[in-house]
Amino acid sequence: MRFLPRLGLSAALAAAAFLSWRLLLQSPARSRAGDLAPKAEEGFTLTLDTFLHVQQLRKRRLRAFCSQAGKVSKLPSNQEKRASLLPSLRVNTKLDLLYCQVPSAGLEEWHQLLEKLEEENVTLPVLLPYHQLHTKETRLSEFNQTEIKAMLGSYTKVLFVRDPFHRLIATFLQGMGISPSFSSFVQEVLDSGMHNSSVAWKPLVSLCRPCLIQYDYVVMFGFLRQELGHLLRRAGLPVGSLLPELTDSQVQWTYRWLSEQMFSELSAQQKKQLSHFYRWDLAAFPFSSSFLSDHPSTVETWQN
Repeated sequence: MRFLPRLGLSAALAAAAFLSWRLLLQSPARSRAGDLAPKAEEGFTLTLDTFLHVQQLRKRRLRAFCSQAGKVSKLPSNQEKRASLLPSLRVNTKLDLLYCQVPSAGLEEWHQLLEKLEEENVTLPVLLPYHQLHTKETRLSEFNQTEIKAMLGSYTKVLFVRDPFHRLIATFLQGMGISPSFSSFVQEVLDSGMHNSSVAWKPLVSLCRPCLIQYDYVVMFGFLRQELGHLLRRAGLPVGSLLPELTDSQVQWTYRWLSEQMFSELSAQQKKQLSHFYRWDLAAFPFSSSFLSDHPSTVETWQN
């Protein structure tokens, strides 16, 4: 399947959705330690104990990555440097939430849920004196260092994670970049390099700084429906009928199929370079990209 100009992308996505469900019926899902696959697509009920256990496994893997990767672990005192270091972190001072806003991470339904919660006039214990000084949602970097430290110590901090290659495909399908084909788009990404790369496809570790921010919850795209209810209840927020009909598990299957098709266009060199470009994400989180099964996953490759 050749993805040329994007005029037929809607039709391609519709076909991919249909075929991905056919594949779901025909093939068992792969599972990875520290995750919920293949149960996410089976309509199971996630117990609180299982949710907490999965969170422990994900954060343990993240801590292991941070302990060896030599990442930034101290908050800069200079506001300009903080803005550069924390460009994607958002805070909702009404709901006492902090999360990382990652492009093409599939967070549209999360934002809808936050809007609904705000309309409910939720009352939380006022832990900080800053609620009336700023808008309900803003960049973390716009606060001073004292405020940021207080928020990091008391707000519920959520890291939303999506397979970097699925993010890359979503970015291409949304028309970002100037390249007409997926192969040339990938080359555009690779040519930009790590330091000059667009936020749209920059690695999540670089955007969300999980070695600097001690996130309370690490939520994987594809498992939102099972996990958000537990997360919000533990954060003291009402859920009930406010939780939207989440479709991320179906979208996940669609993108698995798209990945197999679109990455078949890439050269072996491009695949190798992409694996290196996203090496931190691949090492820090439990992804299972079969089309790049030889991607690096050791500490030594992170530091090259």
